[in-house]
Amino acid sequence: MERANHSVVSEFILLGLSKSQNLQILFFLGFSVVYAGIVLGNLFILVTVTFDSRLHTPMYFLLINLSCIDMSLASFATPKMIVDFLRKQKTISWWGCYSQMFFMHLLGGSEMMLLVAMAIDRYVAICKPLHYMTFMSPRVLVQLLLSSYAVGFVHSSSQMAFMLNLPFCGPNVVDSFFCDLPLVIKLACKDTYLLQLLVVADSGLLSLVCFLLLLVSYTVIIYSVRHRTASGSAKAFSTLSAHITVVTLFFVPCVFIYVWPFSRYSVDKILSVFYTIFTPLLNPIIYTLRNQEVKAAMKKIRTRYINSKHTL
Repeated sequence: MERANHSVVSEFILLGLSKSQNLQILFFLGFSVVYAGIVLGNLFILVTVTFDSRLHTPMYFLLINLSCIDMSLASFATPKMIVDFLRKQKTISWWGCYSQMFFMHLLGGSEMMLLVAMAIDRYVAICKPLHYMTFMSPRVLVQLLLSSYAVGFVHSSSQMAFMLNLPFCGPNVVDSFFCDLPLVIKLACKDTYLLQLLVVADSGLLSLVCFLLLLVSYTVIIYSVRHRTASGSAKAFSTLSAHITVVTLFFVPCVFIYVWPFSRYSVDKILSVFYTIFTPLLNPIIYTLRNQEVKAAMKKIRTRYINSKHTL
């Protein structure tokens, strides 16, 4: 696939988060620590679930896939953003810009559907516990996972198809720290008003539908566990609270960016930082602090590691 022949823009300039040199140094240090925390935190969940056989259940299978997506979502633009804090000229090639937009929508759409799959898992586990392993069989889990990635791929491909034939002849300045589709489309050398509406409607509809599905599913679950014993409902609510917190942190910024018609892009920039960087950081923290099984598994691995060091 080739771009339109009359496009003369070969790279874009990213304005980043701030023009202040002092703030950029501060951001470099802060986001370097945050990104390291994202990678280490999610890797720790992957290692914990992989090496503890008690966590080889459908819920944790979906959780480690969420960690993989979170690490990828934080990596499509964050490393470049961190390096750009030390550069005066923050440029990105056309194809680099295209890749950022593609992977952002691929990973974002996949994570939305994966969170829906995790809600289905919790519904079956809490409301149909006797049939849990039957309903959530390995075949069903693989189908849910593949469906999540398929929806993300179709969503991203449909968005990116609009970009290939757009002419870009200047300006080439993107007011963000990564190439965001609505901002880049505005730079095309043609009237893109209808295209912008279509792109926002596509992303907004996916975000809103998934968010509403999750709200309905969690409402049904909460209603179902109200009449259970105190210990049973406490355990269910503890698990649900972690899921609901993660869903809220991820979806609220997405819904505001693509559904609410903000005209101030500084607000969108802050929300973009939140769901591409801070949400992947908070997810492993939330799931470890609110999940007794994961905390017990982590203590077991830590004890095994300490004992192995003493025997050397």
